[in-house]
Amino acid sequence: MKEHTMADMPFFDGHNDFLLRLLRAPGERERIWLEGDGAGHLDLKRMRQAGFAGGFFAIYISSPHEEDAPDYQAMMDSPPYDLPLPKLMSADQTQATALAMAGHLMWMERSSQGALRICRSMADLRACLDTGTIAAIMHMEGAEAIGPDLDALYAFHAMGLRSLGPVWSRPTVFGHGVPFRFPGDPDTGPGLTDAGKALIRACNELRIMIDLSHLNEKGFDDVARISDAPLVATHSNAHAVTPSTRNLTDLQLRMIRESGGMVGLNYATVFLREDGRKATDCGWDPVMRHLDHLLEQLGEDHLGLGSDFDGAELPDVIGDVTGVPALIAEMRQRQYGEALIEKIARGNWVRLLERTWGA
Repeated sequence: MKEHTMADMPFFDGHNDFLLRLLRAPGERERIWLEGDGAGHLDLKRMRQAGFAGGFFAIYISSPHEEDAPDYQAMMDSPPYDLPLPKLMSADQTQATALAMAGHLMWMERSSQGALRICRSMADLRACLDTGTIAAIMHMEGAEAIGPDLDALYAFHAMGLRSLGPVWSRPTVFGHGVPFRFPGDPDTGPGLTDAGKALIRACNELRIMIDLSHLNEKGFDDVARISDAPLVATHSNAHAVTPSTRNLTDLQLRMIRESGGMVGLNYATVFLREDGRKATDCGWDPVMRHLDHLLEQLGEDHLGLGSDFDGAELPDVIGDVTGVPALIAEMRQRQYGEALIEKIARGNWVRLLERTWGA
C-alpha cells in the first residue's frame, strides 16, 4: 500500500477566522503569519505542509463586550444552553474594522512572496491550483459593514469580496442569525428584511457567493426563493446528528442538493458531538457520523470541508490545519475511495465556485 505523505491530497477549506487573529495582534502579524509560532490553527508554514490549497478567509466583527453579558464560553461547556443574541451593530460601528481585516488579507498576499493569492475569478483560482499557490477568497461573515444602501457591497467587491454571509449569530439590517442553542432547531425568528432581499439580488448580480451558515430557517427559505445561485453553507453540520440551531435540517440539506449547492463540514466540537459539548477528546466518530449523514442527504457532489479554523474548539484528532491529512486518512480507512475523497477535499468546492462565479 502506498505511504501517504502529509500533503498528498490538497484540500480546499470553506471557512476560517485567521484574519481575526491578525486584527487582534497587528504588531505580531509577521510572526503569526510568516514565521508561525504553533499557536492557533493556521500559519503559512503549516498550511503549506498540510496541503491547504485554498479557502475562504472571513471578515468577521466581534460584538463589543457588555458588562452584564453572560459567560458564553462557560454556558457552551455545559449543555443544555440558550445564549441570547448579541445586539445589532451598524455599518458605522463596523466598517473601519472590516476594512482593516481586508487590508490584513491583502498584506498576507504581499508578504507571502507569491505563496498566497487573492482570487477574484475562476481564472485566478485555476492558476493557483495549477501552480500550488494558496488560493484565498475574501469572505464576509455577517454583513454588518454593509449599510442598507449597499454602497459598501460594491466597494468591498472591488477590493475582492467574492463570498458573503448576510448574518453571523446576531441580527443585522438584512436578517436574523440563529442563537447558539442546544438542543434547538434553526426556526428561530423572522425571515430576511426588504434590505436583505435586495442584498441577495445584488450578490447574484455581482456573482458574490451567498453563505447560509448562521442564517435562521425563514431567512434560508427566503434566499432559496430569491437567489438564482446554488445554495451554500460554508461551515455547517447535520441537525439530525447534533441538534444545534447552527446545524442544517434534512429538508435544508435536500434543498441545497437540489440547487446544485454545497455544505462544508464544520470541525467545531459543539456542532459535531451528539451531546453538544465543547470537549475535544471525542475521536473520529462524531466527525464521521456527520460526514456519513451529509453524504447520504447531499450526495457525493455537494459536500466539502469547512473547518472553522481559528474560530472554534476542534477535536484533538484534528488539532489544527496539519490534522486534515489525518482526516483524509480516516476517510481512506473507512473505504471512502480516492475519487470521493478528492471531491470532498477539493473538487466539489472548485466546481461550486464555477457554478456560482461563472467560468
